[in-house]
Amino acid sequence: MLEVTILAILQGVAEFLPISSSGHLVIGQNFLGINEAGMRLDLFLHVGTLASIAVFYWATIWRILRRGEWLYVAKIVVSALPSIVTYFLFKDFIDGLFENSRMVGALLIFTGAVLVCTRFMPRGSKDVGFLRALLMGIGQAIALLPGVSRSGMTLAGARAGGVESEKAAEFSFLMSAPLILGGAFLEVMKSGLAADDAEIGWGLTLYGAAVAAVVGYFSLKLLVKALKGKWFWLFGPYCVVAGLVTLLFTKQGFICS
Repeated sequence: MLEVTILAILQGVAEFLPISSSGHLVIGQNFLGINEAGMRLDLFLHVGTLASIAVFYWATIWRILRRGEWLYVAKIVVSALPSIVTYFLFKDFIDGLFENSRMVGALLIFTGAVLVCTRFMPRGSKDVGFLRALLMGIGQAIALLPGVSRSGMTLAGARAGGVESEKAAEFSFLMSAPLILGGAFLEVMKSGLAADDAEIGWGLTLYGAAVAAVVGYFSLKLLVKALKGKWFWLFGPYCVVAGLVTLLFTKQGFICS
């Protein structure tokens, strides 16, 4: 249960705060000796964080469905295109990076630098148009690399495009839903939910999903509060320090096999 709890908390915190969930999971497994817990648990941890998005933005989701705001849905589709193209063109390269903790450390430093730069970007008041949705989608595609924060890149892209903070946060997390669902579908098609991870039963799996959902909800609240305030950029120094510590205490080379 301890392993599941740690992974669920990491997922719930790092999925939404701009510190890279994929990077922290790689680092956590490297430093703490946590083994991969199986595809089924990984899938349900992501379902848990998806549930927290649905609860946090339920009013917006209901409004979109009730009013048939298909233009908003079209913007989400546009934002997903860069990630889809990037994943299928560079899948093997991206997967290889997950085995290289030093590269994750370097990419965390990159994330930190981008977040610090948002400190000097003026606050905007614009809505998310198609071009700004595409800009945020490019940030999301870059975040396929472990150590690069999805929320950090998309919100930095929104800040650069002059998008108002709350609208940027809302769109950033709603645009992640199709990719989470798509990734889950691909995993199910590839591996199924069979018992190669039978050591973790359904009880612990659902427990992990629930923990990820609760932690994720409060992480979302914290991030929105940070965006309203003037301290979103402060996640940057943390990422830089985490990246430097990773580089100092791992012995792997930068080249992936």
